[in-house]
Amino acid sequence: MHKLIPARKRVDVTPGESVRIIRELQGLSQTQLSALCGIAQTTISSIENGRVNLGVERAKVLGAALHCHPAVLVFPGWQLESAA
Repeated sequence: MHKLIPARKRVDVTPGESVRIIRELQGLSQTQLSALCGIAQTTISSIENGRVNLGVERAKVLGAALHCHPAVLVFPGWQLESAA
């Protein structure tokens, strides 16, 4: 079996950018996401633009609305080191 080679990291992504990317990939506007999760649209905008910290509790709510694990939003650049 061939060893898998991880892809090179191309860009750093902030938690707010990860929220925006996942939201846009799902075709949702900030207003639609706000209606799904109960977080104000202005707060979602502030999170995406880095003016407000995402935080664990907001990540849980947004993760449920975006159908992803909250860790994907909070730690977008995290990688598990493989044991050799």
